[in-house]
Amino acid sequence: MSQTPATLPAAEAEYNFKHGERLTYKIYYNWNFVWLAAGEVSFKVFDEGKQFHFQAYGETYDSYEWFYKARHVHNSWADKTTLLPNYSEREIQEGDRTNFEKIKFDQNSRKMTVWRSKKKGESETKTEHTVKEKVHDILSSLYYLRTVDFAKQSKGYEELFRIFMDQEEFPLKMRYLGKEERVKVRGMGKFNTLKFEPQVIVGDVFKDEDKMTVWVSDDENKIPVLIETPVSVGSVKMVLKSYSGLTHELSAKL
Repeated sequence: MSQTPATLPAAEAEYNFKHGERLTYKIYYNWNFVWLAAGEVSFKVFDEGKQFHFQAYGETYDSYEWFYKARHVHNSWADKTTLLPNYSEREIQEGDRTNFEKIKFDQNSRKMTVWRSKKKGESETKTEHTVKEKVHDILSSLYYLRTVDFAKQSKGYEELFRIFMDQEEFPLKMRYLGKEERVKVRGMGKFNTLKFEPQVIVGDVFKDEDKMTVWVSDDENKIPVLIETPVSVGSVKMVLKSYSGLTHELSAKL
């Protein structure tokens, strides 16, 4: 097992993502044994000098909103030398419920400042929190984990990392399950992959026994191509729909 390293390569060219990378996924929801195309989520990378700006935007399709309407926007600004976040914003709309949250990460002093409101621009509540270790947010952790060379590790290896979300610190781990070849990705063909089981945060969405499975391209890009997970009701798949701006050729695609 390992802990998040203190520093990572400082030059953008040494990462397996870069400014302009965009990954889009189609989300399928299993309802009464029927897979419904529910929405899409896109992940983008921006280079802003000494930091990366990571952005995720997801929403349900209009045709699905008779059942459930959702829109999530998450922005994270992370230091280039550590990929740890300095600041993040998250906007959530789920049905009639809306929330806006912004977080200032003081990684050196282990102090997190959180502002929350119903909507962006409305009156905010402010809280401060102390964490035990330096922490990622959900978005920065995804890009950090892409830099770990799991292919050189044995099956069962676990990479440890920590996340701060919902005003709490969570120690988590990414478990490597080995290589899996010729994995079929709907609409995209087949990929040679690395297979993972991320630890989930137990709460409203996940239960103790829930297991998420992630298949990542077995090449220098290390992009997720397929994600399967149970949720409180049913199950969800995220399937790679399109990609652009990759650092390397997607050689794992057969």
